[in-house]
Amino acid sequence: MARGELPDYPWDLMAPYRDRAASHHGGIVDLSIGSPVDPTPGVVREALAAATNAHAYPTTVGTPKLRAEIVRWFERRRGVTGLTEANVLPTIGSKEVVALLPFLLGLGEGDIVVHPRAAYPSYEMGAVLVGARSVAADDPAEWPEGTRLVWVNSPGNPDGRVLTVDELRAARARARELGAIIVGDECYAELGWEGEWADRPAPSLLDPAVTDGDRSDILVIYSLSKQSNMAGYRAAFLAGCRTLVARITNVRKHAGLMLPQPLQHAMVAALADDVHVAEQKERYRARRDRVKPALEAAGFRIDRSEAGLYLWATEGAMRGNRSVVSPISGSSPAPVTSTESTSPSTSGCR
Repeated sequence: MARGELPDYPWDLMAPYRDRAASHHGGIVDLSIGSPVDPTPGVVREALAAATNAHAYPTTVGTPKLRAEIVRWFERRRGVTGLTEANVLPTIGSKEVVALLPFLLGLGEGDIVVHPRAAYPSYEMGAVLVGARSVAADDPAEWPEGTRLVWVNSPGNPDGRVLTVDELRAARARARELGAIIVGDECYAELGWEGEWADRPAPSLLDPAVTDGDRSDILVIYSLSKQSNMAGYRAAFLAGCRTLVARITNVRKHAGLMLPQPLQHAMVAALADDVHVAEQKERYRARRDRVKPALEAAGFRIDRSEAGLYLWATEGAMRGNRSVVSPISGSSPAPVTSTESTSPSTSGCR
C-alpha cells in the first residue's frame, strides 16, 4: 500500500480564523466542531461507575453481555433479525471504523472507495490512508468498475436525507455487481423528524427487506454519541456479514484495538434503555422547531433534512445559492467534504 503526504487536519486549519474571530467584540461563535452539550444520562454514568474495577485486559470482541445487547438492540430498534454475537463488534467510536475500514479490509493502491457527495471527510481520508482512490457519487449507476468499498450514509450527515428501502436495495445490488463491500453509516438513525421518519427510525442496510436474508459483504456502523450523549465515551459498534466481522476483528486484535471494559458496561446500560433516547430526541426536536423557522424567516430554503442533527439550508439567489448547515444539537458543526454544486458545508464529528 502506498500513501502520500496527508493534508493538514481540517480543524487545525481553522485555528487562525478562530483567533481572529475571538479578537472581535463579543468573542467567537465557534462553528468548528459538533459535540453534544446535554448531560450523559444517569443510567449510563451509574453503570460506568459500577464497573471501575477493571483489572484485566478487555477483549477485542467485547463482553458476551455487550454483544448480546447489541443483537437485541438491532432487533428492537432497527428491525434487524437473525444476528448473532458473531455478527457484531464494539469499536472505539465510529470515526475509528470510518477512517480505518479500508485498512482493516486490506484495500490499497488501485482500489476505489465510493462515498456520498456531501460527506463526512473521514470517508475520503480512509481511502487516502491506504493509497486508494476516493470517488464521490450518490447515484449507484455512477459507481465505477474497480470499486472495492461503498459507503452509504442514511440519515445523511449533514444533509439529513433518508434512503428508502428501495434505494438501499438498489445500492446493495450495484455493490454486488461491482464485487464491492457496502457499508451503511447509520449513526443518526434514531433522529427522524419529518414524513414517515417522524416517529420511527430510518431503514437499515441490514433490514431483511433490503438484504433478503443475505448479509454477505454488508456492514453497518452505529454510534451512541448523539442518541445517548456519549461522545466522550467513544462508544460505537459495527454489525453485518460475520465473515467481514471476523476479518476486522482479527486485524484489530493484532493492533490492540479494544474498548475499555467499564465503557462496555456503560454501553450495555445505554443500549438497554430507550427512555433516555426518547428524552434526548425531544430536546433536539425542540431546538429544531426554533432554528428551522428562524432560518426560513431569514431567507433560507431548507432542503432534505428529514432526519439527523443538521438543517441543510440553501441561501437565496441574492446570496449566491450557497448551502450552509445549522446544528440542532446545541453545539456547532465540523468540516465536511462536499462536491455538490454548492460550496463546502459543515457536519458533525463521531
